[in-house]
Amino acid sequence: MTTTARPSVQHEDEQVRVTRWDFEPDTRTGRHVHEHDYVVVPVVDGRISAFAPDGTVTESQLRAGESYARPAGGEHDVVNTGGTWLAFVEIELKGTSKAVA
Repeated sequence: MTTTARPSVQHEDEQVRVTRWDFEPDTRTGRHVHEHDYVVVPVVDGRISAFAPDGTVTESQLRAGESYARPAGGEHDVVNTGGTWLAFVEIELKGTSKAVA
């Protein structure tokens, strides 16, 4: 079984990037930094944990169709901590870039 979630870019232009993420249980995105503000739209219900570099863990219960937004600059590794397949669509707003050192 793969240990990495599967991203598929559905659309990209100079203003936005739309990526669908598919996760089997216990798969992860890998550590990354968000260079742009973004919106997440869950496709199905599920549970994730976001692991920050400082060791902080944020657990979230996702509900299909209930979107949330986050600002640029966040760094984490997202893991499907639920017992079933999970998918969400991430919409990055490229006009809101944050300088990454």
